[in-house]
Amino acid sequence: MKVSDVMTHGVHLANPEETIAAIAKRMADEDLGFLPVGDDERLVGMVTDRDIVVRAVAQGRDPNAVKVSDVMTPDVRYCFADEDLDHVVQNMGDIQVRRLPVVDRDKRLVGVVSLADSALAHDTEKAGIAMSGVTQPGGPHSQ
Repeated sequence: MKVSDVMTHGVHLANPEETIAAIAKRMADEDLGFLPVGDDERLVGMVTDRDIVVRAVAQGRDPNAVKVSDVMTPDVRYCFADEDLDHVVQNMGDIQVRRLPVVDRDKRLVGVVSLADSALAHDTEKAGIAMSGVTQPGGPHSQ
């Protein structure tokens, strides 16, 4: 099974210059916990609801003044739409992430894949094993 068989299509990008207040509202309205961050069609980072809370709100920073670029994770990890899903799920556990942007071979964003997508559509056991890796301390959002 390929990533494209289970991924979520029609993903929107956050702009690095948007405020976290605007992004948080969009995330709440669309029931999202994660948005890829893009600058002119190029992925430059990822922002999660946890990034906003830990890197801004908990520090008393003004959500109307803090930009996405100030709280995002700049280390962009992604996978390709035509990759084998089992391989990608294993990799997600290894790098301790629950979601990955999905790009085509021209590196254009085409979707997002999550461990939940894999569990619902494919293999709950492999997704569970990957999730156990995600829940270990020291992942990319532990800063």
